[in-house]
Amino acid sequence: MEKRGKLIIFSAPSGSGKSTIIQSLLGRDLNLSFSISATSRAPRGTERDGVEYYFITPEEFRQRIANDEFLEYEEVYAGKFYGTLKSEVERILAGGRNVIFDVDVVGGLNIKKYYGDQALSLFIQPPSIEELEKRLKNRATDAPEVIASRIAKAEYELSFAPQFDRIIVNDILEKAQEEAYRSIRQFLDKP
Repeated sequence: MEKRGKLIIFSAPSGSGKSTIIQSLLGRDLNLSFSISATSRAPRGTERDGVEYYFITPEEFRQRIANDEFLEYEEVYAGKFYGTLKSEVERILAGGRNVIFDVDVVGGLNIKKYYGDQALSLFIQPPSIEELEKRLKNRATDAPEVIASRIAKAEYELSFAPQFDRIIVNDILEKAQEEAYRSIRQFLDKP
């Protein structure tokens, strides 16, 4: 029988460096495949359907929720849904690859609950709220009111950190990347 993969869940407040850490891991010897989330928002910039996200209408998203097609989903902002399709996860696991997720904290905890010991949940934490605000401002991609709302959301998300298997503080990126790698390697090497 083909060995099924395992699941690696990453959650963090926006600007914590989660996506950068995930990108650094995809090229390493961890047999990882990225779980592409579904969203009801429109593509941004050069985003393509089936690459960065599966872009579906809010109506189709609601229909798929009714059909129980999501492992987890959330209406992050009014009319803006994000979620993980069960079919996407099963496709990757059935191929013997490990699934890596970039999801919000509630979604991450829901996936962990659903898969239990087959999943490792990692929370990437900024060194401080002040540092996080500085990073968001330096990205120069959001208006001041968007940054303020992201900071408020980050304070809420940080309260969930203790529920994750591991908390990795991203104060020095290379150190956080290595800690994430070691944590995943250890988890994958367990029978």
